[in-house]
Amino acid sequence: MKKLNIEVLVGLFLVAGFLCLGWLSVKLGDIQLFGEEGYQVTARFESISGLKEGANIEIAGVRVGKVSRITLDTEEYEAVVVLQIDETIELQEDSIASIRTAGIIGEKFIKITPGGMDILIEPGGEIVETESAIQLEELISKYIFEGEN
Repeated sequence: MKKLNIEVLVGLFLVAGFLCLGWLSVKLGDIQLFGEEGYQVTARFESISGLKEGANIEIAGVRVGKVSRITLDTEEYEAVVVLQIDETIELQEDSIASIRTAGIIGEKFIKITPGGMDILIEPGGEIVETESAIQLEELISKYIFEGEN
């Protein structure tokens, strides 16, 4: 009987361990099990070079969302980026979305500069003012080749 109690306790301990491991992997993987939280807005960029799905969206250095989808508009040849914004954040209609790099060779993220208008972007709306990614290689080559002349 005592052996049976120990086996049951060990089994319960293992089940609890597996549940904790599963919860930890979901939290560290930033996986949404029950749908996305917040609302979506879109932004169009001429170039998003290096930006990936899952990239952070920041306002004043604070994470307020993530990039949920990137597609190409084949008529205008622009990148259409779908932003998943936290429900507590309200964006003004004249907000600016810029693609920035974390550090010199860090990953790309979207920085949102809030506007001053009273009109807010509705869920499913679009950020009209955007600044594309700065391509360091183009700047360096431009400086080198123009410097020779």
